[in-house]
Amino acid sequence: MKRLFDIIFSLIVLLTLLPIFIVVAVLIIVDSKGGIFFKQIRVGKNNVDFSLFKFRTMTVGSDKKGQITIGNKDSRITKVGSILRKYKLDEFPQLINILNGEMSIVGPRPEVRKYVELYTKEQLNVLSVKPGLTDYASLEYINESEILGNSEDPNQTYINEIMPLKLKLNLKYISKISFITDLSLIFKTIIRILAK
Repeated sequence: MKRLFDIIFSLIVLLTLLPIFIVVAVLIIVDSKGGIFFKQIRVGKNNVDFSLFKFRTMTVGSDKKGQITIGNKDSRITKVGSILRKYKLDEFPQLINILNGEMSIVGPRPEVRKYVELYTKEQLNVLSVKPGLTDYASLEYINESEILGNSEDPNQTYINEIMPLKLKLNLKYISKISFITDLSLIFKTIIRILAK
């Protein structure tokens, strides 16, 4: 049921928003040098790595300078990129990951290996399900980059404060996973994005 919903929902969104995605692609190319997409290795279900797709929102090679972004203070983010990030439009290429079976619409956000290596045995349980576009943690920390932007040490703030709370919410989702829960989270996510 969940897999079938993921496929149908992803195809509908991709086909419906294709004209917008084409415009976004053109704007990215015009705004700065580099490709349309950004690929990054993330950790998926059963601790298996996969390539996550996003629209490129930063200058080429920015990921080598750090994997955490700090809101408006991050000079690596392009002009078009800041708009895409604000409305979460940069995340839509992950619908490709969903169609590939690497992700789901709803599930814990996939993390980079660097931070997964810091998980406790209990926290590793978040890797028992497919990662997703949204879940409780995504809603709670929808302005995560702004929070990190106000920190003197964003990396430590993420590791010591944000990541443990996000993982707690991830585990909450897994403990009550259901189709109704997924629909509720999708609806709440859309409302939160439109409210911005």
